[in-house]
Amino acid sequence: MSPVPEETTAIDYVMEAASGAHFSGLRFDGLLTSTSSSPRASPTPTPTHFSTTNPLDSTIPKQPFVIGVSGGTASGKTTVCDMIIQQLHDHRVVLVNQDSFYRGLTLEEMKRVHEYNFDHPDAFDTEQLLECVEKLKSGMSVQVPIYDFKTHQRCSDSFRQVNASDVIILEGILVFHDARVRNLMSMKIFVDTDADVRLARRIRRDTVERGRDINSVLEQYAKFVKPAFDDFVLPSKKFADVIIPRGGDNHVAIDLIVQHIRTKLGQHDLCKIYPNVYVIQSTFQIRGMHTLIRDKDISKHDFVFYSDRLIRLVVEHGLGHLPFTEKQIVTPTGSVYTGVDFCKKLCGVSIIRSGESMENALRACCKGIKIGKILIHRDGDNGKQLIYEKLPKDISERHVLLLDPVLATGNSANQAIELLIQKGVPESHIIFLNLISAPEGIHCVCKRFPSLKIVTSEIDQSLNEEYRVIPGLGEFGDRYFGTDD
Repeated sequence: MSPVPEETTAIDYVMEAASGAHFSGLRFDGLLTSTSSSPRASPTPTPTHFSTTNPLDSTIPKQPFVIGVSGGTASGKTTVCDMIIQQLHDHRVVLVNQDSFYRGLTLEEMKRVHEYNFDHPDAFDTEQLLECVEKLKSGMSVQVPIYDFKTHQRCSDSFRQVNASDVIILEGILVFHDARVRNLMSMKIFVDTDADVRLARRIRRDTVERGRDINSVLEQYAKFVKPAFDDFVLPSKKFADVIIPRGGDNHVAIDLIVQHIRTKLGQHDLCKIYPNVYVIQSTFQIRGMHTLIRDKDISKHDFVFYSDRLIRLVVEHGLGHLPFTEKQIVTPTGSVYTGVDFCKKLCGVSIIRSGESMENALRACCKGIKIGKILIHRDGDNGKQLIYEKLPKDISERHVLLLDPVLATGNSANQAIELLIQKGVPESHIIFLNLISAPEGIHCVCKRFPSLKIVTSEIDQSLNEEYRVIPGLGEFGDRYFGTDD
């Protein structure tokens, strides 16, 4: 990534960088010079820009989704991987090729290179591959060797830096062969392509990309490639969770796989426990905005600007959980369009004072909406007292969007929800909207009120001893209204 121009502000740079397409964490554009003569992958810890910890236990790193892609030579494995990466553009994805872990040939082996079986499991350094994937799963970055298919050697002074990511794709003909490697995978895909098609692709690839003549390619295929496929690759097909016929031409299969991966990535651990908790789908735009509003050095103007953007997204997502009725209208072309009609009986309730920061976004989305207010005084964590409430008289007949940007302990939220229920609002008619939530607050609210919905943009790690959300964003109300000086 090029350096930040002097005339560009840090905020503009972060948002511009976040808005581009992110296809892979593999740094193809930066071949780094190794300071070690060893070809082993040397893992180096790298700072994680986004939270990768399990909020239920901050000592356990959140595991990335590991996909194994296997199949015969030239079956279309790389094409399938590229299509998955492109469709997962809003997640960090790295591609690790088993071919990078070929062992360098010795002088004796080089003399008889035409008799060397590159499709046998012993041709790969499986131990190094295993170490690489384990390090990536633990949140480390690794240096993957570069293999030269013309010299049959690894580059001794260069490597590719691969960073920790949300998704790790491990691709190769024998990635299912070793049980230890298989056990690291969350999903195993076998690309099944006709043998004649694979042979034609192999000839084109090896002659054009690897500088071999056609006779040597055919001889190698008959002597090593096909027997190895029958002995090692085809038997590993039984370990696959998904088999894709026709490889990259099978768009339906790839779309279904991507949908499954998105579901797994988007489902926070707490969402599995509480089906009434919804986290809006994370994108690099959302992560970029969270990076900005969490920065202690951001200006008040920019804090308000990016907070408002995030709040608008949360409000829009919350509105999507309201009931709708089908409605038919006539378009200017005279055609009948079948759509839906918005929920009419709706109001907002902000928990003073931070909740008032969310009112403008709600008014922008819902013209003329009534908004009530609740003030709860907090003296420590448990010494809470209801000071003030002003709610619509017919609130019992409405669906309620409860507004508070930060869900911390959940005690104040519980008191506000209890008041709404006392006013006759059904628990299932309450949607609690916030920007960030602590796991402790989610547990507190959901255990007591399992029928309401919580919509948030991120779930943070935990609360500290002072009941502050960690990593959090500080006192939201003070920062938003400029009273933190």
